[in-house]
This record gives sequence, structure tokens and C-alpha cells, in this order.
Amino acid sequence: MNLPVSTTPPDALLVRYGELALKRGNRFQFEQALMRNLRAACSSIEPVRVEREHGRLIVFAERRLESLAQRCAQVFGVTSISPAWLAPAEPEGICRVARGVLDDALAALPQGARPTFRVLTKRADKRFPLTSLELDRFVAERVLREGDPLVIELDRPQLVLGIEVRDGRAWVFARRIHGPGGLPVGTLGRVLCLISGGIDSPVAAWMALKRGCEVRYVTFHARGFIGEPALEKVGELVRVLATWQGSSRLLVVPFAPVQLALKAVTTSALDEGYRTILYRRMMQRIASRLALREECQALVTGESMGQVASQTLENLSCIEAAAELPVLRPLVAFDKQETVEIAQRIGAFALSAVQEPDCCTLFLPRKPITRGRIESCERIEQRLDLETLVAQTLEQVETLDLA
Repeated sequence: MNLPVSTTPPDALLVRYGELALKRGNRFQFEQALMRNLRAACSSIEPVRVEREHGRLIVFAERRLESLAQRCAQVFGVTSISPAWLAPAEPEGICRVARGVLDDALAALPQGARPTFRVLTKRADKRFPLTSLELDRFVAERVLREGDPLVIELDRPQLVLGIEVRDGRAWVFARRIHGPGGLPVGTLGRVLCLISGGIDSPVAAWMALKRGCEVRYVTFHARGFIGEPALEKVGELVRVLATWQGSSRLLVVPFAPVQLALKAVTTSALDEGYRTILYRRMMQRIASRLALREECQALVTGESMGQVASQTLENLSCIEAAAELPVLRPLVAFDKQETVEIAQRIGAFALSAVQEPDCCTLFLPRKPITRGRIESCERIEQRLDLETLVAQTLEQVETLDLA
């Protein structure tokens, strides 16, 4: 259930992380990266201090902790956040704070609600005189009152009064705000994502961010054939993704000259069927050069196996063969509904659903090849001066830094 926001400001935010705890010898570096990312994410709202303490990070700020909690919930590496109240590390002091936290939660419940409830303690400080189970019972016996609209339930309760005892102090809370999990952005290197205005590529970028990659973006725009709203839409999608990463770079590639050149050498019916594959091969070449310029280690695309004609195994092989770097496809086994659900969750779907043409709709073949051959692609490309075409295109790339 959605638990209420307390009327009494919390003292800090308890930040939990998941797989970082499994990093053994590298754990400290991952924790430090997460702390940096939390401070950066919060900086636009309020300066914060972040402390590291036995498997938790604790965020302190002078004010606006509720707003900061929502912002921290968009930081990769975070599994959950609890606005928490400080209590003395002794049983009676914990009970006094716990009853106030419970009163706030009860006051904001809908009329007639009777949520299931339990007290749940985690005791990181083993010097504390009571075990976790003993403190659960001690607090429950003292904070629950006759008439409280609560049903005791130890298995999957709707309302949990949480207590964490650690290093001479205790924290009490009644809410968990879920984070995205994953790894802190920047811990696994930098990648360049080929992004369009569709549903798939923003989700692929988000998935790369979740695995700890810093993501930069490249989009291909056919000025003179496709209107500026299409490019503006991509910029807005990058801004949405920037809420999960911070300031993000978008490289805009003028692609119409490339498409015109490819159209001119694919006039036969058989060659025309290769146009979409050839477009994408050129995108891979150009993106690879830009990735190297931007010190990226891989490319990311939103391709999913079998979703459209260009995404058969043969065609994907033809396309990837033109890349100079590894090509990561986070959505390769997703069906469309799975991708849509993530797009909705991250705030990209409404933008992506706005219909705007992109450059791949130009000069579409009447009958696209579904099982392309690399030799055929190379045969057609021999009619072009590829290096000159790529070099001329790279000279006209526009760089936008978006936040």
C-alpha cells in the first residue's frame, strides 16, 4: 500500500543498495561512486551530506528531505529509501520515537483502513542488549494501543514499523520508497546509444544506465526531408533520461546526404531491398567513429530480435559487421509490451508515443530484405567512397549538452 508522508520532518534518509554488497574487494569503489551520484542528484534541490555505515548510506540535509527522497529514488544502485527518525540506541528511547512515527502513519490512513502491521528490527550493532526479535516484541508491546486500526501480520504486512540499530544510534521509519537498483552510473564505463524518437532506444539507454554505464547519445536527422519537431522530440527524450543520469550529451548527425547517396546506388529491385540495412550499417560506422571521439567503449541500440524486418538474425549480423566497437542490445529478447512497460515507468512513453517521422522512413524499399547477406551489402557499398562520405558527415555533427 502507499504509505503516508509524515507531518514531522525526518532526520535523514536511509539508502539501501543491492548487488553492490556482493562486489567484495571492489565494493568500496562502488559505494563511493553511489555516494557521489547521490550528492550530484540532490544538488539541484538541496546540498546533502552522505555517510557510509555498515551496508547503508545515510543522507543528511537541512531541509526538503521528502523531495530528496524522491530524487534519490532515481539514482541507479539504490534499491530503496526510507525517510527515518533518529532515536537513542536504548529500548525506551526507541519506543518514544517509534510511537510518534506510527502516529503519523495512522493519522494519514484512509478512513476505515485496517492495514496489516508488524515491527521489524535490524540490529547491525551487536552490542545492543536485545536481539532483533526481542526488540520487535519490546517495541510492539509499548507502542500499540487499544483501538489502533491495525491487524498484526508477520508475513507480508502492509505497514512495517522499521527499526535499525547501528553504531550507538537507532533509526525508525515506516516507509520504503523503491529505487531502480542496478549499479551506479559511471562504474562500468561509457557507451554511445543510437537514439530515435521511438519507444525502444530510450529504454535500451535506461537499461545501459542501470548496468552502470555512462550513456551519451547520437541521433540521425534528415534535415530538408524530416521536420525539426522530430529532432526536438529526441532532445526531450534525452532530457527525460538525464533525470536518471544527470547532464547528457546528444550528437546530431545530418543523415540526408548519406541516404541520398545510398538511394542513388540501389536502383535495382534487389538492391533497393537492402536500403534499410545499408542505412543502419552507415549509422554503425558513423556512430563508431563518434564513440571513439567521445571515449566510449561500446554502442547501444534498441534492437529486439524479430521485431521488424531489419531485425532478423541475418540482418542484425549485416548491420553489426559495419561497427568498429561492440554493439550492446539490452532489449534483444524483449517483446514490445515489456519495453512499453519500462518506457511508462521511466517517463518516456508519452513522448515516444507522439507520432513523428524519423530518417529511416525516407526512401523505404518496397520489399525489404529479411535475410540479408554481408557480401551483398559490401558489393553495393563498393559503389560509394565510404570513407569520404563518413568523413564529410562527421564534420557536420552538432553537439548538444542537455539536462
